[in-house]
Amino acid sequence: MNDSPERWTQATVHPDMWVDPADDPRDNDGPGPDGELPTLLDFLSGYRLTLRMKCDGLTPEQLATRSVPPSTMSLLGLLRHLAEAERDWRNWITDGEPLPKLYGKRDADFDDAVGDQAVVDAAYADLEREQAALDAELAAFPDLGQRVGKDGVAIRELMVHRIEEYARHCGHADLLRERIDGRVGQ
Repeated sequence: MNDSPERWTQATVHPDMWVDPADDPRDNDGPGPDGELPTLLDFLSGYRLTLRMKCDGLTPEQLATRSVPPSTMSLLGLLRHLAEAERDWRNWITDGEPLPKLYGKRDADFDDAVGDQAVVDAAYADLEREQAALDAELAAFPDLGQRVGKDGVAIRELMVHRIEEYARHCGHADLLRERIDGRVGQ
């Protein structure tokens, strides 16, 4: 007995893609942005949107589907984890007391990611709020070389780390989504 879903895609032009290039909201027809900061923000935005696309159209139970034992990773857990990461990155740029964890104990972002609509709604709200809060705080630091916070991290380093974190987890999301319903990544 095979429990694996058939691979599928909604793309018609390139069947190994998630969506046709003309329908991909991440693509634009013009040249890429000018300058280092706009380029970094463009990549971050693209990975944020990719994660949302990987979660689109799934039920709470599907979003909470774990990868393989003993891992607690799920798409819902990734949403919660990235909300927690965005909050933690705000701690990198301050000299003050750190913000408390969103979900309490260590690994609660994954461990408590259960297939309940209220948990899903809260995860999306938390992610949007934490992204907006960090984006707003970082807007005060246009110099990517500026060092901030207790550890003197450069804004550039924080921006690259954010992109790396989203990119890595979008790779996880590709595999999780394919396991759930066979939809391939792009």
